[in-house]
Amino acid sequence: MIDLGRLRALHAVATYGSVGSAADALGYTPSAVSQQLAKLERETRTVLIEKRGRGIVLTDAALQLAATASKVLELVESAELTLEEQRGQAIGSLSIAAFPTATRGLLPAVLPKLMDDNPALDVTVTETDPVEAVAAVARGELHIAIVHDWHNTPLAIPDELSRIKLGTDPADVLVPASHRLAGKEFVRADDLVGERWICQPAGSICHEWLVRTMRKAGVQPEVAYSIAEYQTQLAMLARGIGIGLLPRLGRGPLPAGVIALPLQPAPSRRLYAVWRTATARRPAIAVTLAALKSGWAARDTA
Repeated sequence: MIDLGRLRALHAVATYGSVGSAADALGYTPSAVSQQLAKLERETRTVLIEKRGRGIVLTDAALQLAATASKVLELVESAELTLEEQRGQAIGSLSIAAFPTATRGLLPAVLPKLMDDNPALDVTVTETDPVEAVAAVARGELHIAIVHDWHNTPLAIPDELSRIKLGTDPADVLVPASHRLAGKEFVRADDLVGERWICQPAGSICHEWLVRTMRKAGVQPEVAYSIAEYQTQLAMLARGIGIGLLPRLGRGPLPAGVIALPLQPAPSRRLYAVWRTATARRPAIAVTLAALKSGWAARDTA
């Protein structure tokens, strides 16, 4: 009988294209994945991998077996879900991915009660970008992702995933106290012409939102400082460097010397929890989604 763990290793290599990437996805070392493939070759008496340069490629037989492995793993997951559903208890592993400010501003209010109420649930958290988190959930690597988007920069959600809206997170323009706009009641996009922005790197949802918003006002924003972490952005603002646009979730008190100005029209990002529709009947998914919705009211906001 073919070992299920070895099939899982082969499926991961076929999915991610390399032993190293498969190892990262499975939480193994590359050596452990290679050993699983070697054992599977002996077990099936079939050549599954061929060396090419410094890497490997899967043979035609391996690709056929990987396709079968995908179906087998789906059946195993379905059986596990059925058993858990029959027990009616949230048990086993539950992996959550969240972007940094949700990890800081939402999850600390959610996790203690979730784990206290469900002691048989083993919860793990990974901090990652929304686009990567959605892809990981779609691949079955993670159970739930907390993600966000903006009204003019929607996040693509694959058809096999479901989502619920947790809430909206307002954002403000932040400027140093010495800035020419610091005394205004609110600002508009055309007030910000010629400013040097602090923003997430290109390719991030927040960066795309800023570019689209300012372009709509006829302005090409100058992103002079590409900074991923909001707390670092705040530290630069406190020293009189640039201006930024920061959501309130997880922002905490502003440092001395930084002023928050409402932007008109008022921007806000939308927060969602995303999961694979096929796992919706799992009690662990249901209790975690309920905890996230409840925890939104207790979030750390500015």
